[in-house]
Amino acid sequence: MKLDKLDKQILQFLVRDARKPFTEIAKELMVSPGTIHVRVKKMEQMGVIKSTSISVDYAKLGFGFIAYVGLFTSRSLASPEIIVKLREIPEVTVAHLATGKYGIFCKIRCKDASHAKDVIFKINDVEGVENTESMISLEESINSNAGLMELFINE
Repeated sequence: MKLDKLDKQILQFLVRDARKPFTEIAKELMVSPGTIHVRVKKMEQMGVIKSTSISVDYAKLGFGFIAYVGLFTSRSLASPEIIVKLREIPEVTVAHLATGKYGIFCKIRCKDASHAKDVIFKINDVEGVENTESMISLEESINSNAGLMELFINE
């Protein structure tokens, strides 16, 4: 999978703002909009660009309480079944298979501490989950891939 300088520049624009029109990107990179379109399609087909998305302020929607939950699992072979069950809990927004003391590490978004308690109890009830350990997020200070993209572009 080989990306040239133009591909990397396009990615940099899209990581900063996935909704930026191709015509504006083309103007800034001094190429045709058709070139941007073709390059983006190529990167989608390669699997480099998986999707475009918007960023939602969940706190403004009433889900500003964030906690991270480490799951102690009975055995690693149970992890795929546990992940299937976690997908059924809408407040679980991220789940990672992990190494270390947790078999799975999750991020949950809730309305408040009481709601988080109910969600954590649901997670504890999933077959294969032995116990959980939770950490409350006080503030999400960094949520950006821009620095990582800079590192990639300057390789």
